[in-house]
Amino acid sequence: MNKNLLKKLAMLAVGTILVIIFFALDLQQYLTLDYLKESQTRFADLYAEKPVLVISVYMTIYVLVTALSLPGAAILTLAGGALFGFTKGFIIVSFASSIGATLACFVARFVLRDWVQNKFGDKLSTINDGIAKEGAFYLFTLRLIPVFPFFVINLVMGLTKMPLFTFYWVSQLGMLAGTAVFVNAGKELAKIDSLGGILSPGLIGSFVILGLFPLVVKKILGLVKKKKQSAINLNP
Repeated sequence: MNKNLLKKLAMLAVGTILVIIFFALDLQQYLTLDYLKESQTRFADLYAEKPVLVISVYMTIYVLVTALSLPGAAILTLAGGALFGFTKGFIIVSFASSIGATLACFVARFVLRDWVQNKFGDKLSTINDGIAKEGAFYLFTLRLIPVFPFFVINLVMGLTKMPLFTFYWVSQLGMLAGTAVFVNAGKELAKIDSLGGILSPGLIGSFVILGLFPLVVKKILGLVKKKKQSAINLNP
């Protein structure tokens, strides 16, 4: 058995064990809006006493939840705003979510390729077509416009040829707007009754416009370039 296969099996075993532990111990009960509200004061006191430890544990949990495609990333983002405030929470969440998403993409590419292909293969052709036509702009748009859930994007992008570093920095840029909205909402945690209330239709519309903007600019630049080339060909 070659070393690469052993590494894949080891990664698969570790990931499987972590997922089993998560659901067997019902850890998702700690990633709910009600629990976050009930525990906000305790977390704030702990953060005041041991800020470095709390930030480290928070980022580790966020990365693991995202990397393993577990439910709870939205709640963790709200917690970031509630615990750390907007500026610090925004930075912490931005890096934790991007690192976790990239790890999920890596796992899908090198460990779970067959499972992802069977589970989300119907979405792969659409995303592959978009990547072929628009490249990184398409991923940026997907991150801004909620066409597919983020965890699906992470997994399906693992089956594309996009370099992981490109996936990382485009994801980090593309998720900034959504991160800012949820972290800012976390500052007013007591006023939030549901996650659905955070993203209003108007806000989603703004994300759509923002997401389509780079694609529209690219199309316009392409047309301008073609016209200039045509003019050069007509007047050599």
